[in-house]
Amino acid sequence: MRLSEHVTGPRTRRRNKLGPDPTVRREILAAASTTLREQGVGGLSVAAVLERAGLSTRAFYRHFGSKDELVAAVFLESARVEKRRLLRRMSAAATEIEAVAAWVDGRLDLAFDHDVRTDLRRLSLVAQSQTLASPSMVQPAYAEILKPLADALQRGVDSGTFHDIDPVIDTQFIHGVVWAGIDRHWASGDYRRHDLRQRILRFCLHGLGVAPEAIERVCSTRQIRDTRGDC
Repeated sequence: MRLSEHVTGPRTRRRNKLGPDPTVRREILAAASTTLREQGVGGLSVAAVLERAGLSTRAFYRHFGSKDELVAAVFLESARVEKRRLLRRMSAAATEIEAVAAWVDGRLDLAFDHDVRTDLRRLSLVAQSQTLASPSMVQPAYAEILKPLADALQRGVDSGTFHDIDPVIDTQFIHGVVWAGIDRHWASGDYRRHDLRQRILRFCLHGLGVAPEAIERVCSTRQIRDTRGDC
């Protein structure tokens, strides 16, 4: 990190104007992400983020125009990490039907996989709370997470696997069904992963026009596991 970015005492010599620094930006995002998980959007302030990161107000406004811009950037960065994880899961799928199932499996990790659920769950809940209050803050992040599924649906339409669907709209429907299941499990804890997975897949694949025997085949297949770390 550039020394001029750190919080220091007053200086009498005029500083040269500095441009954005990717390292400083990452440090601000990391501090903001931690603060968001702990305090939510309402408890996040620019001052608190800068204190955690050990940076100056000058450094902040060199990289972000406002608190809302920072929060949106945190959501987007987290979504890009999640997108890469989902793509790894889906890369082993032999068919578009299996790709849909792999995406569902990946999202169900939020509720059932201890290695994934803690931090991602907290940030996901914060993002969900902003869906109605500040949709522009979270829509780009959700678009990243949904894109692998939308691409799989489009490939399924092109190959004739899925029938009479709109990949964009149906991607949002599937996300809504999966999120409802995750939210219900978080609230009650009364679902087993296998049972919730089968219920979601049967409902969503039927809506995509998949034949019953193909639905049962993918429901009876164990979920594709991702044992690699994030890249």
